[in-house]
Amino acid sequence: MHHVLSTDDFTREEVLYLIERAEHLRRLSRPELAVRLRGAVVATLFYEPSTRTRLSFEAAVAKLGGRVLAAENARENTSAKKGERLEDTFRVVGCYADAIVIRHHDEQEMVRAAGKSPVPIVNAGAGAGEHPTQALLDVYTLWRELGRIDGLRVCIMGDLKYGRTVHSLLKMLTYFRDIDVTLVHPDSLALPADLEAWLRERGLKMARERDMAAALRRSDAIYQTRIQTERVRSLDEVQEASAYVIRPEHLSLLQPGARILHPLPRVNEIDMEVDEDERAAYFRQAENGLYIRMALLEELLKEVVR
Repeated sequence: MHHVLSTDDFTREEVLYLIERAEHLRRLSRPELAVRLRGAVVATLFYEPSTRTRLSFEAAVAKLGGRVLAAENARENTSAKKGERLEDTFRVVGCYADAIVIRHHDEQEMVRAAGKSPVPIVNAGAGAGEHPTQALLDVYTLWRELGRIDGLRVCIMGDLKYGRTVHSLLKMLTYFRDIDVTLVHPDSLALPADLEAWLRERGLKMARERDMAAALRRSDAIYQTRIQTERVRSLDEVQEASAYVIRPEHLSLLQPGARILHPLPRVNEIDMEVDEDERAAYFRQAENGLYIRMALLEELLKEVVR
């Protein structure tokens, strides 16, 4: 495993291995963790806003004993502001760091530039394209909360057009058996046609459901998403999505063992009163990101710290 640019960069076996490693790491004491990346340096370049992804990666490095070189708001605070090409940024930062974690607005540019990097590049979210490490933590959460991934009935709601977390999760679900996906979304925010075709070619069972209540009743996991207001092109798309909100009255529709996930940040698509229900797993999901990213960094940098 060198770069992590897409969900395609993992196999089923690698995903299950990283889940196993994440579980192992979360059982270790602080002193045991603190030697695992000792001497390693990881650079974080975030050209778009981030809370959970950036901080969980930086916390993962710190807890494992490594050091972080952080460039928040890299679009303004690095030489990108002066017109530097991303290829050159990777070449230079790769002289100082053992790996680069990047969030960028242009997926194609990031993938192209990664070919020039002397160190591993980790995609921490690229435009409306993919967010592969979010998919890792999402399937890790499904496994932790429901005890399995194979055979799950998963409802995915909200912005399926611009939501990169949705794209990566659906791609990763193709690695598992007998997954049944229900898609609940406004007409204007459907999956990109090329992605939907790709998923169906790989055997992922998907069906559109216009009745939100029916979808909630039959699902083991509900993956709610916010509208990507920074990417939507019309107010109509935002208004259409306002009907897809999980409220306290919907909880009675859920199966007792069901779980509600959300990649966060939440805006208003899950009522805050829902947080008190034990089936609301999204804050535990965010915590899981720390451990799965620890496992990923340990794997990527194992030759550096050996």
